[in-house]
Amino acid sequence: MSALPAALPGALATPAAPPHNLQAEQALLGAILFDNENMNRITDKLRDTHFYDPVHGRLFATCAKLIAQGRLADGVTLRDHFVKDGGLAEIGGAAYLLTLLESAARLSVHAQEYAERIYDLSLRRELIRVGQEISTLAENPPDGADAEDIIEESERTLFTLAESGGASKGFSPFANALATSIETAAAAYESKSDVSGLATGFDDLDRMLGGLHGSDLIILAGRPSMGKTALATNMAFNIALARSKALRSGDFENQTNKGGVVAFFSLEMSAEQLATRLLSDYAAIESDRIRRGKITKAEYERLHEASIELQALPLHIDETGAINIAQLQARARRLQRTTGLDMIVVDYLQLVTSASRKGDGRVQEVSEITQGLKALAKDLSVPVIALSQLSRAVETRDDKRPQLSDLRESGSIEQDADAVLFVFRESYYLERAEPRAGTDEHFAWQRTVDEVRNQAEVIIGKQRHGPIGKVKLFFDSRYTRFGNLAARPGGPLPIDE
Repeated sequence: MSALPAALPGALATPAAPPHNLQAEQALLGAILFDNENMNRITDKLRDTHFYDPVHGRLFATCAKLIAQGRLADGVTLRDHFVKDGGLAEIGGAAYLLTLLESAARLSVHAQEYAERIYDLSLRRELIRVGQEISTLAENPPDGADAEDIIEESERTLFTLAESGGASKGFSPFANALATSIETAAAAYESKSDVSGLATGFDDLDRMLGGLHGSDLIILAGRPSMGKTALATNMAFNIALARSKALRSGDFENQTNKGGVVAFFSLEMSAEQLATRLLSDYAAIESDRIRRGKITKAEYERLHEASIELQALPLHIDETGAINIAQLQARARRLQRTTGLDMIVVDYLQLVTSASRKGDGRVQEVSEITQGLKALAKDLSVPVIALSQLSRAVETRDDKRPQLSDLRESGSIEQDADAVLFVFRESYYLERAEPRAGTDEHFAWQRTVDEVRNQAEVIIGKQRHGPIGKVKLFFDSRYTRFGNLAARPGGPLPIDE
């Protein structure tokens, strides 16, 4: 009788099993049964869902539960446990527990190696699953979804998987945190500067804040037309321009102000509008004349030169409207991995959405967004500036200076923020309360308006790591540009001045 062919013509090949290692799973489980302390020695990333064999996952979950309760997890206690719930046969009976003990990794270092191997194989299986889902979505897209939507969702899923594979920080000795604190203090001392974080370019504000620090969530709030977007844009521009100049200097490491790479999420303005505003500021040409083309030849040449100088600016603009917090986090993490990232600006908070909390009420949605931004600041170790609107309660008071209670959905915003800054321009309100011309009241009004016309205040309403107070800045409405006022004795104004 002739031998059968290896495969019949036209027969489907048996698909290859996904990456796994049953021997490693058995050795790890045996090691835990042999010495329960091995559960505390292995990576804390490992979960029962990471095991390829569901029986092994069930055994691991039971061991973890018993050990967490301070109970013994060995062959006897596991047998009794599964006898009670009727699952002994499902795990292979008492004989299989003995098999696990016989294959145990006797050394704890080997248990850790097996745990890492199991976790790595689980990630690889998940990658295969994600790849298959992407392929299915591409072939049969959901209703209303285009290719860009599929790419966005695929990217978010992959980055979520990448983050789950990152090192878990867990506990660290106080000595480590203390050493980092001393290093930060030493760097600040040696710099002989009041600014230990990123310098915004506004001297009095930098002295009050000490610059912008990694892991801080800073809320920049104000009523419409106060200039909060202009101030945030100026900060982003100053920091990016400082980085560009430091890189061009040829001696980057010895620069006192190295600046940084900035991500600007512009949910309201387009990238082109933001670029026009920055060009207007840098070239000192009014933005409305740029848009209307009412500029001279000399001004056009100045504008062209400015655009060449700013081409290498490390400022990255995302103009996606109504972006959700998960997408924002994924894009920021991607930018940090690909080009580096030192600061994030979100303009503005109330335009960010939350896919998971829709329908739960706006307060709960904003709470998730602010918590997500704070978590992003910590994870990436960069300052996050989020612009926020204020309620109309400001307009009902004689003194229009904003307060913390004026923040919309103030509970979550005020709680999660490390610092809250308010932008206030008194001239905005004075100019809209002009008395009848020729009267004594009009002359007095004119003097007051002239005194504050080009002034703005940044009120520091909350700061976890420093004083509250207010800082006066110069404001030029022609170019929507903030700047330093002439140096005044005593530095920034106290809060009650």
